[in-house]
Amino acid sequence: MPNFSIQTLTDAQLKEAARRAGLALRVDELRRIAHRLDRDPTLVEVHAFDAQWSEHCSYKSSRHLLKALPITGPTVMQGPAEDAGILHLGEFNGDRYGVVIAHESHNHPSQVVPFEGAATGVGGIVRDVLCMGAQLIAIADPLRFGRVEDPSSHQRYVGIGVVDGISAYGNAIGVPNIAGDVYFDEQFDENCLVNVIAIGLVKEPEIIHSAAPPNSAGWDIVLVGKATDTSGFGGAAFSSVTLDKEDKDANKGAVQVPDPFLKNVIMRATYRVFEYLRERKITAGFKDLGAGGIMGCSAELCSSGGFGAIIDLDDVNTALPNMPAPVIAIGETQERLCWVLPPDATAAVLQIYNEEFSLPQIAKGACAAVIGVVQKDLRYVLRCREEIVMDVPIEFLTGSIRDDPAFQPRPAAARPDPASSYMTCDAPVVDLLARVLAHRDVCSRKPMYKQYDTAVRGTTVIGRGESDAGVIAPIPGSTLGVALAVAGNPRYGQLDPRLSGEHAVCEAVRKVAAVGARPLGLTDCLNFGNPQKSDQYAELVAAIDGLATAARELAIPFVSGNVSLYNESKGGKAIPASPIVACVGALEDVGQAQSGEFRVGSCSLFRIGLPTNAFGGSVLAGVLGVDGGPPPAVDYDAELATLAALRQALATGSVRAVRAIGNGGLLATLAQMCFPSLDSEPVGLELQDLGLESFFSESGGFAVQVEDARALADVVNHFSFVRQIGRTTSEPGLTIEGLDKVDLHRLNEAWSMPLAEVFG
Repeated sequence: MPNFSIQTLTDAQLKEAARRAGLALRVDELRRIAHRLDRDPTLVEVHAFDAQWSEHCSYKSSRHLLKALPITGPTVMQGPAEDAGILHLGEFNGDRYGVVIAHESHNHPSQVVPFEGAATGVGGIVRDVLCMGAQLIAIADPLRFGRVEDPSSHQRYVGIGVVDGISAYGNAIGVPNIAGDVYFDEQFDENCLVNVIAIGLVKEPEIIHSAAPPNSAGWDIVLVGKATDTSGFGGAAFSSVTLDKEDKDANKGAVQVPDPFLKNVIMRATYRVFEYLRERKITAGFKDLGAGGIMGCSAELCSSGGFGAIIDLDDVNTALPNMPAPVIAIGETQERLCWVLPPDATAAVLQIYNEEFSLPQIAKGACAAVIGVVQKDLRYVLRCREEIVMDVPIEFLTGSIRDDPAFQPRPAAARPDPASSYMTCDAPVVDLLARVLAHRDVCSRKPMYKQYDTAVRGTTVIGRGESDAGVIAPIPGSTLGVALAVAGNPRYGQLDPRLSGEHAVCEAVRKVAAVGARPLGLTDCLNFGNPQKSDQYAELVAAIDGLATAARELAIPFVSGNVSLYNESKGGKAIPASPIVACVGALEDVGQAQSGEFRVGSCSLFRIGLPTNAFGGSVLAGVLGVDGGPPPAVDYDAELATLAALRQALATGSVRAVRAIGNGGLLATLAQMCFPSLDSEPVGLELQDLGLESFFSESGGFAVQVEDARALADVVNHFSFVRQIGRTTSEPGLTIEGLDKVDLHRLNEAWSMPLAEVFG
């Protein structure tokens, strides 16, 4: 195996050699490798370090920042030390259940090859949850696209391809898609964001960890799944570089090829392996093959347990003969898993995969096979064709590497002055409402999510689009329910990254609370630009600070997450700061889950929470083409009081529908709660004239429909910010005090059409 020359080259020569080899490693990192090894690395070794030391794997620019996030609390069963976090859901029949949650990005691959990039993003996040010993129960997809209006644009091609990829993969593996959101902005033209979230269910004693168990020296390392091919080679490093249109054809080789039907079989076979191991009380290590392929997975599995490993690449099932050792070792072929098993269990596990579930007959070359052994010696060794092609200290390969880019902290954004008027407009409220409802960040997402199977498995209680959060009942015979919601407004990110982080947490929590769930925990995906540029790194620092502040103030921990950096084109155009947050909630009685749609008329309407006259980053400011002033600040005393008021309102048993006030403000939220009824038993609105601030502010709160207004008397008396604002009727119109009645069908058409023209 030839070496990669480092020691004899000048910095300029080394930089050019790295570029030609497709390496993302910097010159100083390459020299550090040669210094520690006291020799030039082999080609396999240099590609291995390229993957392991990428931002995607090492979090070298962000790991120390993430320590600011709160990660402990009474709901935490497993914090962010492994591929997925686990939150305590509740107990049933003497068993303590946990919700496993993982959050990932597949941004760069989806920009280059949208269908495959998005599909493999779903595949990867599903494996992260599966490998904790969990049964998959739901997925979600926060998306950010560029301008999709032009039918011939690459942006539309990306948007349509991503949605097709998510639906094709999620539907094929039989997991419901219950939550997500999407924003459109020209600043995502060259870097879309495809974030994916998966949740699973596991009993506490049945959790499996992604580390070689204690005393496992001499145990087998077993590779399961698709035959290793040439797709996805350099994928981890590819996720840590800026995109260049001129390199698009070369970049396609770094994108994996999905096979959801094989994944479906592998999942079912793995559930059977879980049963086998649990019946015999066998402890094992388990991890999915993601970034860094066989090398990355097996090295992290063994290193996490305090061991080394010897892998024989000749024993790997490959799609082609005589594949290069770096590709076999580091390629990121999809649909693969890795076990660390005691030798006396290996034969039975191989039999389950290869014979009981017939992997070799499902896909050519697919199988389960022993490829190596755990060793006490803390070295990571790869052999190929009777030659040692890699032999390095395992802690050096997998250990923490840290960058501290220079930056100037962003100055605190101006705070709204309650006495100032940030928004004035002479246009009629109902005309503004129609324009707000048609805005790309408010209009109906149904043309997108109608392609997803939101009810497969028969556990869905509140499906996609029916409310602020999806709700499922995952445990047969139990009333326990799980709620899942996502949030993250890039319009705030453009103005104030710290506030965007704070609002993402608060909005996700409000969405979960709106369906009647108790928030359990959070995940995040931090989508930012180039950390080597001080202004972009400062955005990351500020956003993490905002996430940490909000999580601490609301006393809700982060248990998993992901960082996606270098979302920047070669021309230097970075995406807006985009921290995206998911919140998991628990319902003790899923039968009490709250609808987000008006189903009956003749009820009272309440607003919980006070609006603010701060329109920076609002839809209304975008519609009018004005500045709008600063974004709304977050008042945590008010936020906690608002959540408490909602809980008390729900406890009365008189609430019939709830929505968190989000994009477009209160009036747009109320209109959307009416629209589902228009095809059956229409529900209309009669509202007080609350003014521009109350109707269009996006500063939070809830819209609540109550069957008996008297039931909320105590809540109204206790919380000064709970106000009755009108009523629902059985007439399909919108009437605002002193204004002409508006046809809700016309507003529904304005809301329904924009994305129907794009996604069909």
